[in-house]
Amino acid sequence: MAKYEMLYLLNNDSTEEVKAAEIAKYEEIVKNAGGAVVSTDKWGTKKTAYPINYKTEAYYVLMTFEANANVLTELERVAGIDSEVLRRVITKA
Repeated sequence: MAKYEMLYLLNNDSTEEVKAAEIAKYEEIVKNAGGAVVSTDKWGTKKTAYPINYKTEAYYVLMTFEANANVLTELERVAGIDSEVLRRVITKA
């Protein structure tokens, strides 16, 4: 298993419960596929470099995890269709 980092930006207008549910959802995807979440850093609300969907602030979350490569496609798929996720990037650590 390789070590990866996923940085994703959540809609800042959402409630704290929705943000917590989104974070838990992505951790569960990794765990259900046999991976392990090393850490989840909630950076909080920050200004974006440019407007995304007419929003200039987003809630930043960095998740570090160990998993097989097949988990990456599932994370990309789910984050791509999730309306709460504004942007996401996955890199190999």
